[in-house]
Amino acid sequence: MLTAATAVAVAVTAAGCTSGGPSAVSASPWTAPGSSATRTGDPSPAASAAATAASASCVTRVYDGMTEAQRVGQLFLVGLTPDRAGPVTAAALQAYHFGSLLLSPTSEGVTALGAATAHMQSLATSPVTGGVRFFIAANQEGGQIQPLTGPGFSVMPSAVTQGTWSVAALRAAASRWGGELKSAGVNLDLAPVMDVVPPGGASTNAPVGQLERDFGSGPAGNGAHGAAFIAGMASAGVATTAKHFPGLGRVTGNTDFTSGVVDSVTTPDDPYLGSFRAAISAGVPFVMVALATYTRIDASRLAVFSPTVMRLLRSELGFGGVIISDDLGDAAAVASIPAGDRAISFLNAGGDMITSQSLAPAETMAQAVLARTAADAAFRAEVSTAVRHILAAKRAYGLLPC
Repeated sequence: MLTAATAVAVAVTAAGCTSGGPSAVSASPWTAPGSSATRTGDPSPAASAAATAASASCVTRVYDGMTEAQRVGQLFLVGLTPDRAGPVTAAALQAYHFGSLLLSPTSEGVTALGAATAHMQSLATSPVTGGVRFFIAANQEGGQIQPLTGPGFSVMPSAVTQGTWSVAALRAAASRWGGELKSAGVNLDLAPVMDVVPPGGASTNAPVGQLERDFGSGPAGNGAHGAAFIAGMASAGVATTAKHFPGLGRVTGNTDFTSGVVDSVTTPDDPYLGSFRAAISAGVPFVMVALATYTRIDASRLAVFSPTVMRLLRSELGFGGVIISDDLGDAAAVASIPAGDRAISFLNAGGDMITSQSLAPAETMAQAVLARTAADAAFRAEVSTAVRHILAAKRAYGLLPC
């Protein structure tokens, strides 16, 4: 995902390992980084079972105390309006109970942004979210994709540069960058990019290669460096998102700005999926699914709407966390599909969290999902599973009231 606002910033700028520390969190349900339940080494089976039971019990209590509208709201990561936590956003939260918020680019720095995000979290009241706090997210990758800048934020080099460092050096740097995000109230980074661009393919690959968003041109190096990034961020208490499954490294067009993007190479057992396997082994809590079509996996649907792609991620790669969509609000790849249908198709396929860069389509999608849950018991069960995945992630990062 490359936001429209970030794309403007990119244009202006262009014109100008496996985790092993206390941050290591496994597939859902997780333990909260920094909590007494978080492992500092491998936990005993009894301690692990107790932590899992405690997490499941907390998630169940919170879920049972929510209205159906509040549950549906948890399914959304919504881009904020220019007023951020002002009247427009507050009204939308009251009406639709959105559970996670996506920041737009800002240069105000850590302290000022921290004050703003603290106010955002104050809006997560019992009537709005059942007292569940927000994931507040940013696309903080580095290089041309660093929307949060200003005093207190380091200038992050591109992923291509990060990929030339040792994994230990990258993990340490990511821990520092994660600390900056945490101080600013940001607890979810929509990074790292795990897509593999083939050697020599960067110049024709608009979504990744041209913007230097990959760690290198092989799945092993990408995987090791992505895992280091994930571990470093987690050590600072910041969740991460491996994207864009099953990979945008072999396509030409950027799905944010182009429809009909097709990958005719990637297969279900493709070696290039190795970078995503490494991210999952590192305990990444979110995986973002792409808006391209993969003809050798499912030729009939975009990946984000494909049960086959979701099964590949769950069953073959063993991912138990939150499956999040790339932007279903403003992306050109889905512009021809009614907004409500986008959300329902994603959830029907097995997805969990819906990203919408802007508020209006998110409102339409939330209305459609809520109506379908009332009318369709099978769909309501899918929504329940998705909400529980999200609540488990929130519990891991200290966002539930238990």
